[in-house]
Amino acid sequence: MHVFNTWVRAALAGGALASAVLIAAPAAHADNPATGKGPAAAQTMPEIAARLPKITSTDVLTLARSQIGITENAKGGGTKFQHWYMSTPRARETLARDGGKLADYLNAPWCDMFVSWVGEQLGIAPVMGSDAYTVKHAQWFADHGRWGHTPKPGAVVFFAWSGSKDIDDIEHVGFVVKDNGDGTIQTIEGNTGDGGAVEARTRPTWQVAGYGYPMYPGNLSASASASS
Repeated sequence: MHVFNTWVRAALAGGALASAVLIAAPAAHADNPATGKGPAAAQTMPEIAARLPKITSTDVLTLARSQIGITENAKGGGTKFQHWYMSTPRARETLARDGGKLADYLNAPWCDMFVSWVGEQLGIAPVMGSDAYTVKHAQWFADHGRWGHTPKPGAVVFFAWSGSKDIDDIEHVGFVVKDNGDGTIQTIEGNTGDGGAVEARTRPTWQVAGYGYPMYPGNLSASASASS
């Protein structure tokens, strides 16, 4: 069953359940996107991207698509995405930020862990970001000038089911596959559907709060725009 990240955040306030941040997450809006620590000015996003594997948005969607059908257990978790996140140094940093305990990630909402896992597997976490709390992940994109409202293949799409465009209202995340041009987009998402799975979905754009645009290293030669 899909559980919203807003519920996770509320539980964290009581120390009952942990959420997570990204490899480049920004509690103070000044993190280095390569490490999640230190001043972001130490390296620009293009400088970081230039040193990473030449991964494109197509590569990201290919890997995300290959995960379709993976489901959570009866407790609402237990996926490889959650196990991976728990093993990362970033999870410890998130615990310091949000409270809770490491084991809580195992059955926490995992849509953002899925997005983060894809970036890590392809070696582009510093430009994809890594988080389990969608609000913080979206804010990271905004803080680094990679936030907008145009659906593009490979963009990270953040949803607010109410239709709000406020980052604080974000509840879910996935990848854009295609803009259908009719007020809907095709997506690949984790922790979605009745059983909590990786699925391909079609969503109305009015539910989208905004899009994060990873600076894909393999697209830099073709375009240096925010949609790289």
